[in-house]
Amino acid sequence: MASGNWWTESLEQAGAPGVRTLTVSRDDWTRAARELHAERARLLALWASHGTRATVRAVFLIDCGALLLSLPLDAGDPSYPGLEAYFPCASRLQRAIADLSGLRCTDPDARAWLRHNAWPPEFHPLAPNAQLTPHEGGVDVYPFVRVEGEGVHEIPVGPVHAGIIEPGHFRFSVVGEKVLRLEERLGYVHKGIERRFTELHVLDAHRLAARVSGDSAVAFSWAYCQALEGMAGISIPPRAAWLRGVCLELERIANHLGDLGALGNDAGFAFGLAQFSRLKEQLLRACDAALGERYLMDTIVPGGTRADLGSGASQELRATVRTIAQEAATLRTVYDEHEGVRDRFTGAGAIAPELAARLGVVGLVGRASGQAFDLRCDHASSPYTEVTVEKIGRRGGDVAARVAVRFDELQESALLIGRLLEELPPGPRRVSVPVPRAGALGIGLIEGWRGPVLIALETGADGVIARCHPHDPSWQNWPALEHAIIGNIVPDFPLINKSFNLSYSGHDL
Repeated sequence: MASGNWWTESLEQAGAPGVRTLTVSRDDWTRAARELHAERARLLALWASHGTRATVRAVFLIDCGALLLSLPLDAGDPSYPGLEAYFPCASRLQRAIADLSGLRCTDPDARAWLRHNAWPPEFHPLAPNAQLTPHEGGVDVYPFVRVEGEGVHEIPVGPVHAGIIEPGHFRFSVVGEKVLRLEERLGYVHKGIERRFTELHVLDAHRLAARVSGDSAVAFSWAYCQALEGMAGISIPPRAAWLRGVCLELERIANHLGDLGALGNDAGFAFGLAQFSRLKEQLLRACDAALGERYLMDTIVPGGTRADLGSGASQELRATVRTIAQEAATLRTVYDEHEGVRDRFTGAGAIAPELAARLGVVGLVGRASGQAFDLRCDHASSPYTEVTVEKIGRRGGDVAARVAVRFDELQESALLIGRLLEELPPGPRRVSVPVPRAGALGIGLIEGWRGPVLIALETGADGVIARCHPHDPSWQNWPALEHAIIGNIVPDFPLINKSFNLSYSGHDL
């Protein structure tokens, strides 16, 4: 393999446009990681599958698309080389593999990540023929990293929080008011989704994919259907692709509206919460009127979309989105000119571009820290190959930068929806999808509102899923939050955390 072009040795398509596959040996697995790191590739996902042979797989984003690396493991020695030295975000992914599949790597951090003493140590939910035996459970002891020194004390927060939010434990080490270190522990909402996928037919599981992380239903269900359609060798109608694009941008706007209101509230500006909550409700009602769902959980289906848009519904939806964008622009001026809000946002929770690059931060958070990557622009599929997306970005890396990216992306999504609806191609909205052959492997890649969403899908006999791995971009960005709080005060954590707004559910499968 020659550095710079060795991935072109395999040009097999794997579902999403531009995804190439390559099977490597144990030595080449490490060599590939080293060379990909030197080429500034991004590690997007890392998981294990059990077919006739246990295999560790990784997807990297590279200049010419995406590369799926597969490392078959020896039955006598099912360990594998860790990638954490080159890609720090790999560490938690490798710990999850150990918990779920029983495959361990050379990473020195061997602490359990998802198990939480919920099942016996020798039980691995995704291992072949795994059978759960009775287990007492109880609270387990987790060895947090301790910070020693004069005046240092710890503040444990969570996993139960004062509000209707998902559970996560945050262990702060502080001196006075300043945070020296934050260590997270997640996994409290582990739901067995990956195991559940293996009990479903490949043509039905898009509904489960949509529920991996409810705020990203369109992104996950589209990624699932993209993987399935690629495996089946079919192309969806242009109208279906454009309708999917409308749904994805509606989901992006809805989440940005919710976040902008919550960020104003965390800065002590309840007016912002009230106004953006009102705008989000208007958008959700418009989605319900036009597409039959407020949150579009079941709109994306294999072969196209469940719902279509008539001319009247299309015009009403365009008008609503346009009005919301105009009001959001006015509210942005209010935020920018409010001295208290500006003071809370500026400088808080900063992630420098150099650190963001080293940690592999992706999506909205990455674009606010100089990581100018967006699948809609850099590895586009229809409709984004026909409708140009303006890439949004900042370099400040603080709460203010993440707020600015949200405002800019909201306006860009509103423009995209207007163009997509105005030029919506005629024709069918859905085609039938045949069951892929047993042993097929497909990758779906969609730029969700939070960042790149991936679905890796493998089929078994009779159309039953052999393996489905959904990957949320929060895996990459949770470790960055630990760095963002350093040097800030504990009371600023809710604001900084909300500016990231990472998914617990999409992380704790």
